Amino acid sequence: MTDRAGTPATESDLVDLDALHEAYYSLKPDVSVPEQRVVFGTSGHRGSSLSTSFNEDHIAATTQAIVEYRAGQGITGPLFIGADTHALSRPALTTALEVLVGNGVRVLVDEFDDFVPTPALSHAILAYNNAGHDDEADGIVVTPSHNPPQDGGFKYNPPHGGPADSDATSWIANRANELIADGLRDVKEAEPSAVETYDFRTAYVNDLANIIDVDAIRAAGLHIGADPLGGASVHYWQAIADTYGLDLTVVNPDVDPTWRFMTLDWDGKIRMDPSSANAMSSVLAHRDEYDILTGNDADADRHGIVTPDGGLMNPNHYLAVAIQYLYANRPDWKDDAAIGKTLVSSSMIDRVAESLGRRLWEVPVGFKWFVPGLVDGSVGFGGEESAGASFLRFDGTVWTTDKDGILLCLLASEITAKTGKTPSQLYTELTEQFGTPAYERIDAAASKEQKAKLGKLDGDAITATELAGEPIIAKLSAAPGNGAAVGGLKVVTENAWFAARPSGTEDVYKIYAESFKGPEHLKQVQAEAKQIVDAAIA
Repeated sequence: MTDRAGTPATESDLVDLDALHEAYYSLKPDVSVPEQRVVFGTSGHRGSSLSTSFNEDHIAATTQAIVEYRAGQGITGPLFIGADTHALSRPALTTALEVLVGNGVRVLVDEFDDFVPTPALSHAILAYNNAGHDDEADGIVVTPSHNPPQDGGFKYNPPHGGPADSDATSWIANRANELIADGLRDVKEAEPSAVETYDFRTAYVNDLANIIDVDAIRAAGLHIGADPLGGASVHYWQAIADTYGLDLTVVNPDVDPTWRFMTLDWDGKIRMDPSSANAMSSVLAHRDEYDILTGNDADADRHGIVTPDGGLMNPNHYLAVAIQYLYANRPDWKDDAAIGKTLVSSSMIDRVAESLGRRLWEVPVGFKWFVPGLVDGSVGFGGEESAGASFLRFDGTVWTTDKDGILLCLLASEITAKTGKTPSQLYTELTEQFGTPAYERIDAAASKEQKAKLGKLDGDAITATELAGEPIIAKLSAAPGNGAAVGGLKVVTENAWFAARPSGTEDVYKIYAESFKGPEHLKQVQAEAKQIVDAAIA
């Protein structure tokens, strides 16, 4: 960690916006260079124009590929499109619109030319498709989420409203790279003048009363602070305050694509991560001024919860509290609605699920895995350790099928209003009941070949029988909830576990680990995890 972590950004930390925009149009990718290809991760294609990984050709080709993909899938309805506050989002939005209009796609942009949070776009897709139309809608969100200011991002949400699965993204990426290699000859473009509009903000905000007890929040008189961190939720929070008469202050309404008002993250970069105490340092300075204080990332699909007594909550801690509260206070959810978690989320959730008598549905990393369960109501809540989650409406029907940071922030206020306790106080009660877990993620060096081997590793290849003094009870290379490959390994004992996954961007693999026997035991788990994995991929 750099010694500048948590300190305000200086002029030398800021991206040159002119250079960023110029590079978007002037630099042309060579898809024979791996770093310059279109590559979809768990949340779309991301990169920077400065490194020729997010440029006009990438977006034109990817949009054309999406047009062809949706045609092949028989998707003939409107395509909703929105963008966040990153500097590259606006030019990428323009490029995408040129291609969509050039292909005759009916496209809907924001009515007020406003920024569009990821959850608002997911909400729009589902609202259209649940309204009984003869066709189906889908969408594109132009965002790199919490990534630094020089980055751009582009992700596709099919008619189910959530992140596209790997079959779709692989097809789209492969076709986009073919189009780039062929000089974009098959890309159709036109002046984006014939586009329709949609009021994303009003549709989303007015519907919140069907999923959050806003009356209870207002009656409790909570003083709420919401910091958009310069992101797409900025005008949504003011609309929420006005619509529902809440004592809610938009802590920092500034939008600046350099993010000069941010404090630096652990590595000295500007990163809009509401789960990072370093990135949230300036927000935390106001913790005593509000009953609940929250933060969102640039596209508002992540949440950060700050309480006067506990400061910034660890996302795992808040997920456990949210789950316990929701399943006790949503009587119209299905009796068998499962609790969804990713396999690198805290096993505190496992213990809460058992105490509630609810089925735990554990899936690989990636919010896309929760989509089917949220759509049919068989999963009441789906959450990731990286501060992303969504859940069902009061009546047990789908709300969004993508992560909703605004929703999770509002839930913190509902929890406080209804229980008289902050989420951090409720987490303390959980530790008194179930124990106090120590959780950490670390990185370990690995070559590309070793990472590839780890990604395909079978749990049966692990010969160890003990981990940090406890018998191993599970060696998982497929998720227990849906049997999908985890792209790595998870090893479990009664009181601890570790998971190892290869990084998609660096020559390291990530070790997630947790112990209910304290920090020293966690260190032992981490050390032995590295030995076990290194032996398997040597």
